[in-house]
Amino acid sequence: MLKRILAVMLAALMIFAVGCNDNVVYDDLSDYESEAQTPVVDDTQTLTVNPLTGVAELENADKAKQRPVAIMVENSTISMPVQTGLSKADVIYETEVEGGITRLVAVYQDISDLDKIGNVRSARYPYVDLALGHNAIYVHCGQDPTYCAPHLNDIDDLDINSDDTGSKRISNGLSSTHNVYVLAQDMWKRISDKFDTTVSNSSEWVNFTNETLTLDGGAATSVSVPFPTSTTRFTYDASSGLYTRLIGSDVQTDYFTKETTQVKNIFVLLTTITDYPDGEHRKVSLDSGDGYYITNGTVQFIKWSKGSSTNSFKFTDTSGNEISVSAGNSWVCIANKSTCSPSIQ
Repeated sequence: MLKRILAVMLAALMIFAVGCNDNVVYDDLSDYESEAQTPVVDDTQTLTVNPLTGVAELENADKAKQRPVAIMVENSTISMPVQTGLSKADVIYETEVEGGITRLVAVYQDISDLDKIGNVRSARYPYVDLALGHNAIYVHCGQDPTYCAPHLNDIDDLDINSDDTGSKRISNGLSSTHNVYVLAQDMWKRISDKFDTTVSNSSEWVNFTNETLTLDGGAATSVSVPFPTSTTRFTYDASSGLYTRLIGSDVQTDYFTKETTQVKNIFVLLTTITDYPDGEHRKVSLDSGDGYYITNGTVQFIKWSKGSSTNSFKFTDTSGNEISVSAGNSWVCIANKSTCSPSIQ
């Protein structure tokens, strides 16, 4: 109370002094101002580890015990510049669909605080298996009616339409085929109302570590994975310890937020990819195979396996020992071993 009285008296004296002397030197009032204005910061909040990234970043333990959301995202050449929400994804899978193009399924542990995600496209068979491996709710806009549609009976899914609850068509300079986006907070409310979103097991996706890993396969500051109609490229940013996604030679930025799209880990999994009987849609084997794990500007050769549709991936070294993975988000390229020759240098 005494400090406040003194502060008022001092302020009055200062006003008087201004009227008498334009060169007056004021006393420092920071002590009084800080007492009245400095906000009280709650530093007692403990963040919970995200099981998809190994990073303590979730507001509370309940968020770690909820089912992830897996969202189909278009990845054609024209759609890459209008993609949004990828930098917020915990795990992104990329593989072939048809015509040599790829699509993404972006997996999020918590979308309740996010904004827009997309642009959203239709479901394909292997992406259902990828979502099932995380026990995720699968969000898409349409589906392949012949091969994928029957498989949707095996998963909790939402087939969204334009301006449906939790989604919206937003003008982005492309046709209506390419402008459907998930409105994340509304979508989470819709999901919560429709499905049981809790899980009994919230174990981490892989064997995460907070140690700075240096892998034994050599340098990996540039990564290129050639798919039939486009090449997925990353370059290592040593200052952040992250890999930046490129579109051609340009850094990819989020269409809405302008954030740079970056990931901590890259997996390149080689497998068998063939045509379904229609000669159009692609059948991707998710059984097992060889691959590469890339982090911190280095690479190692790995073995991978998944098997059953509800299984998650298992990553081991060439001797069969489970590998450690840097805590952070991941991009998983699943490519055709008979045609894809990744460039990692």
